[in-house]
Amino acid sequence: YTPYQAEISQGRMEALVNFQTMVCDLTGMAIANASMLDEATAAAEAMTLAKRSVKSRSNTLLVAADCHPQTIEVIRTRATPLGLDVMVGFVPALMAEHDYFAVIAQYPATDGRIHDLAPYVEQAHAKQAAFIVAADLLALTLLKPPGEFGADIVVGTTQRFGVPMGAGGPHAAYLACRDEFKRSMPGRLVGVSVDAHGAPAY
Repeated sequence: YTPYQAEISQGRMEALVNFQTMVCDLTGMAIANASMLDEATAAAEAMTLAKRSVKSRSNTLLVAADCHPQTIEVIRTRATPLGLDVMVGFVPALMAEHDYFAVIAQYPATDGRIHDLAPYVEQAHAKQAAFIVAADLLALTLLKPPGEFGADIVVGTTQRFGVPMGAGGPHAAYLACRDEFKRSMPGRLVGVSVDAHGAPAY
């Protein structure tokens, strides 16, 4: 987790800036944070970030049926008290039939399939809705980054890089988004400034 006492945690914060930079590089997104617990809760945070940030007035979130099952369950649990409707199914059909404020798809899907999400991103944007991609960071070393096909928010786990158990929860997650959403971003963001002596300060 991001340390609270910046003045005595410079080394750890430098490591977190490196983490955020790696996430931005792999996802192709403008900005990433450093305090998400796991992929499922990061997806739930992405849902509320999208709701706060888009122009669509709908209360419906569309979720691809081939997202990880734990992600779908956590999204449903979070959505209920917020009065949001979650529709799970085949995304192209749901997008054609319903109004929605965001769509979330898994990339690659939980069964390993790799979908071309670009046309659906364009469709979502035409409805002033957000497109959220739950992406495997290690797969993104080979696949086209979600930022390159217009995704608004990208979430996932960093367990693929061998983050050991207990180092940031069971498997530290990430959340990256477009620059316009940065003021509404959940969690904490480590940045670089300059101290009184002109040296870099995190």
